[in-house]
Amino acid sequence: MAKPKLKEHLINRDWCKGCGICVELCPKNVLELDNENKAVAARPVDCICCKMCELRCPDLAIEVITEDDK
Repeated sequence: MAKPKLKEHLINRDWCKGCGICVELCPKNVLELDNENKAVAARPVDCICCKMCELRCPDLAIEVITEDDK
């Protein structure tokens, strides 16, 4: 099975409360909190599409879209 390729990170800034769970769980340090304490994909090229951020976000504010997604 081929490794999924990232298309984009969809981060709903209205839903993100800036808890930082996604930042802590990301194995590749892709995500950061910006100056408004909202999640941003600072290094998307490093993303391995594990979707840990998406799965663990308590606010459902992150979606990792891959090229395989329909």
